[in-house]
Amino acid sequence: MTPAVSKIIWLAFGAAWCIHWWRPNRRSRKTPVQYSARDVRETVLLVCSLSGLGIVPLIYLATGFPRFADYPLIAAQTYLGIAVFSGSLWLMHRAHRELGRNWSLSLELRDHHTLVTAGIYACVRHPIYSGFWLMAVAQLLLLPNWIAGPAGLVGFGTLFFGRVGREEQMMINAFGDEYRDYMRRTARVMPWIF
Repeated sequence: MTPAVSKIIWLAFGAAWCIHWWRPNRRSRKTPVQYSARDVRETVLLVCSLSGLGIVPLIYLATGFPRFADYPLIAAQTYLGIAVFSGSLWLMHRAHRELGRNWSLSLELRDHHTLVTAGIYACVRHPIYSGFWLMAVAQLLLLPNWIAGPAGLVGFGTLFFGRVGREEQMMINAFGDEYRDYMRRTARVMPWIF
């Protein structure tokens, strides 16, 4: 396995994610927004995540910059990266499917928003975030560069820690004790750990 092949694999998975993301985004936009917390902070957090999971690695793929941060690729990294990215896509696909029209890119509640607690949501409250964490780990494994590889963890981590508390407060405001009970019996992103 060569670094070039590993980069192509990352790019292919990224394209697959974009294609997958398009459907739930298109479907959910048909349902009017009842409440939105999209503000400057939310926009900055989204840009941070996009930078780490998209812009920095794409610059690296297109230009090789920063070459000084390259390191030798171990073939096992690529195979593990493929497995982790596959798991990420599966998890996000399932979560989007279970959320249906409730899904939103930003902090929004849609008309007739429901609290989804079945399927994958019976284990974790934020499986799409779990999927993004896996995607960031896959990027670390697939891109043999000390800057481009971990950029996804930094970018998405910034979004996650800057947003998850606000999102859960929004859900408490919307669903009250029903959401508090749901919080008590589920993990945020990883069962039995966090």
